[in-house]
Amino acid sequence: MAIEQTLILIKPDGAARRLTGLTIDRLDSTGLEMVAAKMVSVSEKLAREHYKALSDKPFFEGLIKYIRGEFHGIKDHRILALVYRGENAIKAVRAIAGATNPEQAAAGTIRGSFGRITTAGQFENVIHASSDPADAAREVALWFKKEEILP
Repeated sequence: MAIEQTLILIKPDGAARRLTGLTIDRLDSTGLEMVAAKMVSVSEKLAREHYKALSDKPFFEGLIKYIRGEFHGIKDHRILALVYRGENAIKAVRAIAGATNPEQAAAGTIRGSFGRITTAGQFENVIHASSDPADAAREVALWFKKEEILP
């Protein structure tokens, strides 16, 4: 089994709806170790770099506004960024997160419990979770300095 790190972002809808503690509780139930956490002001540059693989999608500009909190009135574009580590951390976090589309997420998952789709069609799925080891490495390095992560 591989020891991995994975990035989790508690998105603006999760923060606005006061789901941060409940989300961390679900993440902690995986048995993984939280090794970094910080509030981050999401600049447009950071948002675009984070989602650069989706830059050719028609929903890209909306995604940038969403992660920066512009749909939810988040002051200073702040969100909570976390790093969890442990055996098969990416798979474990994605399992507890649930499907990206909240309507397809299993009951008991974070997105299945708390996610929703707005009348405008915007997914509000509470968290971002790295999809694979390459994305996790890139994302953790993008959001955290090496010295901000516990050894």
